Amino acid sequence: MSAAPAPSASRLPVLAYLFLAVLSVLLFLPGFFDLPPFDRDEARFAQASHQMLESGDYVDIRFQDEARHKKPVGIYWLQTAATRLVDGQGEMPKEIWTFRIPSLIGAVLAVLATAWTGARMFGGTVGFLAGLMMASCVVLGVEARMAKTDAVLLSTIVIGQAALASLYLNRHAERSGWAAPLAFWIAAGVGILTKGPIVLLVSGTTALVLTVLDRRAGWLKRLRPLVGLAIVVAIAAPWLIAITVKTKGAFFAESVGHDMMGKVVSGQEAKGLPPGYYLGTFWVTFAPWSFLALLAVPWAWGHRKATGPAADAVRFCVAWIVPSWLVFEAVPTKLLHYTLPVFPAIAILTAAAAREHFLRRADAPRRVLFTAATALGAIGFGALAVAVTVIPYLVDQRVDPVAVAMLPVVLVLYALTVRLFAQRREKAGFAAGVAAVAVLYVGTYGAVLPGIDGVWISRQAARTVAAARPCADSVVASAGYSEPSLVFLLGTGTRLTHGAGAAAHLAEDRACGLALVTGREEAEFRAALKGMEPVQLGQFSGFNYNTGKRLTLTLYGAPRS
Repeated sequence: MSAAPAPSASRLPVLAYLFLAVLSVLLFLPGFFDLPPFDRDEARFAQASHQMLESGDYVDIRFQDEARHKKPVGIYWLQTAATRLVDGQGEMPKEIWTFRIPSLIGAVLAVLATAWTGARMFGGTVGFLAGLMMASCVVLGVEARMAKTDAVLLSTIVIGQAALASLYLNRHAERSGWAAPLAFWIAAGVGILTKGPIVLLVSGTTALVLTVLDRRAGWLKRLRPLVGLAIVVAIAAPWLIAITVKTKGAFFAESVGHDMMGKVVSGQEAKGLPPGYYLGTFWVTFAPWSFLALLAVPWAWGHRKATGPAADAVRFCVAWIVPSWLVFEAVPTKLLHYTLPVFPAIAILTAAAAREHFLRRADAPRRVLFTAATALGAIGFGALAVAVTVIPYLVDQRVDPVAVAMLPVVLVLYALTVRLFAQRREKAGFAAGVAAVAVLYVGTYGAVLPGIDGVWISRQAARTVAAARPCADSVVASAGYSEPSLVFLLGTGTRLTHGAGAAAHLAEDRACGLALVTGREEAEFRAALKGMEPVQLGQFSGFNYNTGKRLTLTLYGAPRS
């Protein structure tokens, strides 16, 4: 078994952190400015943050007139602060990318915190490679581009786990300072204010498993729990008290009673899926490194009875991964990014195993494992690359030349990655894997996805309205299409209604009103107009990926007298 790294080897130089930060930004930026709001939650978060700026109310959370009491206020404050800093005078048009800035920063912090933790556990090389894997794994690349909670939450979790690991690995030292406990509790407080108690779920289950395995819990006193709880209360309580008073307790009823418990008891948002879902999707979400994670399992298993700092570090990572993963698999509501909080530990263990060539021997079981791992990894990463090439044709019935040119380059680089690892040339393998991801990200996010017009129905609607708007302050009533991204792009006053409601809107505002009507609502819309003919101002069609249905929408102005 490997020895503990020397003190000098357990620290990464500043230049290494700078390199990881720059690499992360370069990988996360393609599409950051150009992609429209591409998730219902992203548009809801960004619109609610925008309404805080509009109203000046930084306590209550609203999407149009609807109370949005599913998540705490932290992410909204970060998004409003980022947007205000970028647009200090309020003269810029509303842009989704300003609301994505906290996610970008959170993702970069998570990469750096992973590198720091891995370096303290297994040495600088392992820390650097673990940070490299996090910067280039698929699911973090997605979350870094979305104005949601998950990238920010991940940064608080990794910082908290880094502090917890520091206390655990140094539990035999006579004294411990205040730096680790303060980092842990501040991260916990910010995490709770961002997405509730998920951060404590990860840290709590880690500590519980370690206590059971070691049959000792004394090291947890070094967390200074009384002082720590006071820190968490100081961070989270003021807003929790304010929102409780303002909503008369409705926030807790909605966020805890409906949102959190609803996900635990049943599958929300049509996402009720059986256990094993995350294991099956891991080959995509942790790509291109998922095959290496499987190869690291025997290496980690080999440390189960070892002693010393390296064995303690392996034990900590296993305690970080296994209980949280089992909880996520057990909860009926499943989304691809939910297991992201354990990916840093997977990256650290994988990097540690790679440093020792995964302890591979030339026996049959090891060859079978390598073959299975590379096959599953190739299926996951290859399916992703092929999907990017096929989607433009499926949606817009066109062949995207960028996607076609990108596909062989990505696949060849990935094949080279696998070959280099088979030859035990791990450093070159990591470089090839990052190159494959870089080409995939630049092509996919920078060119292919923004160019698939049929997917971005709300963007088409915004363009059509901008070209035909009779008044600067025209309000649109949308009948049959009610995606939150439409509200974000057209404005807070946008009315999400049905056919009769859209007709009534045109009757109320004949000079400036506009109606956006789907084919499904067309008959009701025209019936409510009672024979009057509305003015057709534009028409477009697309594929609503949230519902899986194709839509045709027509923009109308009020009937002429």
